[in-house]
Amino acid sequence: MAKKKGDGFQSAAGLIRYFDQEDDKALKINPWLVVGMCVGSAVIVSVLAVVWPT
Repeated sequence: MAKKKGDGFQSAAGLIRYFDQEDDKALKINPWLVVGMCVGSAVIVSVLAVVWPT
């Protein structure tokens, strides 16, 4: 059975068009804030594990 050789480019072009759009209404978060929240969560969990062992 013959295979089509053009499907990959069309689907990739659609993804590029989809991800290339900027949404002005989207919530924008600073990446360092996300890193800080992850580190803070890890510290809180570690402290709770020492204070309140199971």
